[in-house]
Amino acid sequence: MAMIDEPLYPIAILIDELKNEDIQLRLNSIRRLSTIARALGEERTRKELIPFLSENNDDDDEVLLAMAEELGVFIPYIGGVEYAHVLLPPLETLCTVEETCVREKAVESLCRIGTQMKESDLVDWFVPLVKRLAAGEWFTARVSSCGLFHIAYPSAPDPIKSELRSIYGQLCQDDMPMVRRSAASNLGKFASAVEPGHLKTDIIPMFEDLTRDDQDSVRLLAVEGCAALGKLLESQDCITHILPVIISFSQDKSWRVRYMVANQLYELCEAVGPELTRTDLMPAYVRLLRDNEAEVRIAAAGKVTKFCRILEPQLAIQHILPCVKELSSDSSQHVRSALASVIMGMAPVLGKDATIEQLLPIFLSLLKDEFPDVRLNIISKLDQVNQVIGVDLLSQSLLPAIVELAEDRHWRVRLAIIEYIPLLASQLGVGFFNEELGTLCMQWLEDKVYSIRDAAANNLKRLAEEFGPEWALQHIIPQIMEKISNPHYLHRMTILHAISLLAPVMGSEITSQKLLPVIVTASKDRVPNIKFNVAKVLQSLIPILQQPVVEQTVRPALVELSEDPDVDVRYFASQALHACDNVMMSA
Repeated sequence: MAMIDEPLYPIAILIDELKNEDIQLRLNSIRRLSTIARALGEERTRKELIPFLSENNDDDDEVLLAMAEELGVFIPYIGGVEYAHVLLPPLETLCTVEETCVREKAVESLCRIGTQMKESDLVDWFVPLVKRLAAGEWFTARVSSCGLFHIAYPSAPDPIKSELRSIYGQLCQDDMPMVRRSAASNLGKFASAVEPGHLKTDIIPMFEDLTRDDQDSVRLLAVEGCAALGKLLESQDCITHILPVIISFSQDKSWRVRYMVANQLYELCEAVGPELTRTDLMPAYVRLLRDNEAEVRIAAAGKVTKFCRILEPQLAIQHILPCVKELSSDSSQHVRSALASVIMGMAPVLGKDATIEQLLPIFLSLLKDEFPDVRLNIISKLDQVNQVIGVDLLSQSLLPAIVELAEDRHWRVRLAIIEYIPLLASQLGVGFFNEELGTLCMQWLEDKVYSIRDAAANNLKRLAEEFGPEWALQHIIPQIMEKISNPHYLHRMTILHAISLLAPVMGSEITSQKLLPVIVTASKDRVPNIKFNVAKVLQSLIPILQQPVVEQTVRPALVELSEDPDVDVRYFASQALHACDNVMMSA
């Protein structure tokens, strides 16, 4: 008897769990669908499990979302591609639910299944599903249908293709704005599936309808269609049909549409080509840079460098630079921040003279901006300017500003400067570094913010790597020796950290002569935190030091620490002693 009941077992449990009130149980059982399908075998999965899921009317969105996701990868469990159509009914139901994310996941899974189906099955099963959804009474079905046309269309016979184009045209004029929105956002995908001959006769009229829609949420999605269609059309058709739309959209009464144009402008320029960018799109772009809505100016400012790359330097200097100058003192800090994140990229486009004369003053004003993000964005891209104007000019004009920022009250700005120091050092060279930046690097070791002290210690290591141990011995080690006796124990900890980072770079000899004595002295500190950190540092030095030095200097210090009254100090000292023993044994 048990043998007969066994195969029924998984589906019975699933039915129980999917009807359970506890949502977590229902979710878990959906997540285990593939395991259950394997237990049932392909045929019973097709005949029992999938129909059961089609009838499952769970009202919890999380469960439905999980089901939509699972079904998208279910082809292997039902016997392969020839049975793929079996998965369509439950997904069709999920395409009509109210929750948007469930519908989107169901459409995504249908597309995934559709791309694997055989052509004849697409015609027999997938196309009718798309037509049913497109004719759905409830708007949710019609919304979902728009995302499926590009899968159904290519394999359909000509009469059905014509019907599908006509249905899509009706969806573009649907009474419900949500359906028109979906038609607008999927138009590019559908257009790429349609034959070039039908683009002008069928797709362009749909596109023009959507661009004239009275809802700005539909028009702004049509902006995306501009770039997608522009890539598919011949350049002449692009000029006739797409360009006027872009220009009118850049003056749309809704700021959200203008924002979309600013966001997509580079892609739109690519679609219409450099010639028309210069003559027709540049005035539109200048308008967007001067838009009265800050959101639009943010989007436009972020595209400044990309846009200038399409233009000749002379045009960029003449038309775009005046706008950039205005934006650098814009009333919105977010506009200035967006500009600061890309403006450095303009230097290679404009060339040396224009960068020195026109861009440098703008950089300097942004480096002094009251908003830390603006200053950060400039600092992080300094190397792009260095490549164009060279070290001397960079150091003369930007270094005073950098020194000022190194003491900025916002710790994130100080941190950004520290991270940038090794790059500056490598570009400016050792002589310049010693004069201007050496003192700063030491100052940061005693910053009140831990992240800064930590970054400063790492910075010393990177500088020692850049300029070599000899330089470090002269310029870093003496100052570290002084600072190890700082009255504040946290600062003494930072110095210990710096020593542990520097030792591998400095090598065995300098470490044992100069650094080790400092650490041994610190092992007699009155603060337990310092002492257990000394134990950790000594342990990290064992591989670097010569064997006799470990035995004569490191071990005695550790033995003393292992008898300390503090339990943590004893623990870390014994760990380090254990490491000493291991080295001895392997030697």
